[in-house]
Amino acid sequence: MYRFLLTPRWWGINLFVVLGVPFCLFMGSWQLGRFETRVESHQEAKRDQDIHASQKAQPLERLLPVTKVTWGRPATATGRYEDDQLLVPDRRLDEKSGFYVLTLLRTDAGKALPVVRGWLPGDADNASDRARVPAPPRGEVTVTGALQASENQGTGGVHANGGLSEGQVGMISAASLVNLVPYPVHNAWITLPEGETPGGLRAVPAAAVEGSGLDLKAFQNLGYTGEWFVFAGFVLFMWFRLVRREVESQRDLALGLLPEQAESSASPGEQQADPSPESAASAQQGAERGAERDAEQGAERGAGQAREQTEPSQEQAESTAARP
Repeated sequence: MYRFLLTPRWWGINLFVVLGVPFCLFMGSWQLGRFETRVESHQEAKRDQDIHASQKAQPLERLLPVTKVTWGRPATATGRYEDDQLLVPDRRLDEKSGFYVLTLLRTDAGKALPVVRGWLPGDADNASDRARVPAPPRGEVTVTGALQASENQGTGGVHANGGLSEGQVGMISAASLVNLVPYPVHNAWITLPEGETPGGLRAVPAAAVEGSGLDLKAFQNLGYTGEWFVFAGFVLFMWFRLVRREVESQRDLALGLLPEQAESSASPGEQQADPSPESAASAQQGAERGAERDAEQGAERGAGQAREQTEPSQEQAESTAARP
C-alpha cells in the first residue's frame, strides 16, 4: 500500500522533507543561540559596570579610543569649560522627559571633551526650564566620569534629522559637535557620577555597551526561533497529511470507487475508465453482451425484411395464375 512512496513524485516530496526539517531546526537553534548570546552579553555588561565603578580612574588618553573593554571605565581629564553650553532634548530618566546639559571641556591637548554634567526635567525649548541650567565652573578643573562612545542614529533618544533650536544638539558625537564649535572634539564623552553634578542636576547613568542590551533585536531573535520551529512542525504535518490522502485514494480505487473530482470533470457523453481489474472485467462483459444483443437485433431485422420481400412475390404469382 505504501509503494507509492518510492515513485519519482514522492521521492521529490520525501527529499524536501528530509532536507527541510533539519534546516528549520538548525535555523531555529541558531536564532535561539543568538538570543542567549545577547542575554549573556547583557549580564556581562552589568557585571562590568559594577566592576568599572570600583576601578580607579585612568587618564582619558590611556582609554582612547573607546572599545568594549574601556566603555564605561572611569576617565579623568583636566581643562577649562567653555562658556556656551548645549542642551540635548528629549532624553528620559526614570520614565520622565527632560534634557541633558552638555558642556565642552577644552583639555590641555587642545581637543574638547563633551561632558554631560547632568539631566534636568522639562522642555529644552522652554525659557523657564533653560533658566534653571547652572553655569559651568570657571578656571581649570579636573573631571572624572564614565567614558562613553559617541552616539549614532541607532541610539535611543537621538535626533538625527536636525530641526532643533539654537543651542541644542540631537546626538552626542564628534560628527555633530564639530559643526557647532571651531575646534576639534574627542570622539567620546563622559557622564559625571552622583556627587560630581552641580546643584539641581541629576547624574546620567552610564549606558551599556552597544549591542549588549536586551533590545528589540534580541527579542526578534527569540521570535524567529519560534517561527523556524513552527515551520519544521508544519512540514511534517503536511507530509503526513499527503501520505494519508494518498493511502485513502489507493484504498478507494481498490474498492472500485471513483474520486468525486474525476466524476465531475468527465464530459456528458464520455465514460469514465476505472483502473481496477474488477471494473475492467465488468465493462468487458457488458460490451460483449451489448454486441450479442446488437447481432440478434440485426438478424431479426434482416429476417423481417426478407419476409416482407417474399410475401409480395407470392401474392403476385397467385394473381397471375388466376387469370384466364
